[in-house]
Amino acid sequence: MKTNKYLEDLRTKSAAELDAELTAAKKELFNLRFQNATNQLENTGRIKEVRRNIARIKTVITQKAKAAE
Repeated sequence: MKTNKYLEDLRTKSAAELDAELTAAKKELFNLRFQNATNQLENTGRIKEVRRNIARIKTVITQKAKAAE
């Protein structure tokens, strides 16, 4: 149910806001991978969650682009 709320929030955002959120998620993923490589990451499940969020953001961006055509 948490993902449904997240998707609703994404769908209400503009393209610029989605791009900003995508950039932030990619930076977070980079930092998580860096922490994992240096054995500082405690919650490795967060990497999977962020990767899925990036995919969700990209999906919403694509849906909005196709709807605008």
